[in-house]
Amino acid sequence: MALIGFPLLLIPFAIYNIVAFLMPGVGFTAPVTQVQLSSGAAWDVTFGDLLIALAILLLLLELIKAARMGRRSIVDHGLALLLFIGITAEFVLVRQAATSTFFLLAVISFVDAFGGFAFALRQKQRAMVIEAPGTLTQDVAEPAPRYAPPAPMPVQQVAEPAQPETSEPAPPRPPAP
Repeated sequence: MALIGFPLLLIPFAIYNIVAFLMPGVGFTAPVTQVQLSSGAAWDVTFGDLLIALAILLLLLELIKAARMGRRSIVDHGLALLLFIGITAEFVLVRQAATSTFFLLAVISFVDAFGGFAFALRQKQRAMVIEAPGTLTQDVAEPAPRYAPPAPMPVQQVAEPAQPETSEPAPPRPPAP
């Protein structure tokens, strides 16, 4: 896949910067279109809404990419982390980035960066357990002991049934010779 190693959330970040710096008259809160809903209400769709929707769809693709294992995946997560750091720095330091649209882009980038790392680490743990089921690492808890059936009980000799007591005395025994 050609998109491995490329943070897809760089696309809405670049679009935001192009609009904010090269088209100063265009606002993120101005309605682009209006959609008439079945309820009778009119929904004003803004450029910021469309940009956030694009970023969320790209986040979905990023999380699908995170399901893969390998060295390229680690590079992809590293680039996503660098993008998050850059977006956060721009939000704090640049006046044109101080909007709620840009803040939401920063939150989506955070989810991409740290969610991807967490997913990759979890997949790596599962792979370690599957590859070496007999060995334990510090991260993997010791498996619960298997059920062992109880040991069989020893067979006891059954005594002869006791003679019922009768009211008659037992006959005398003959003397021993």
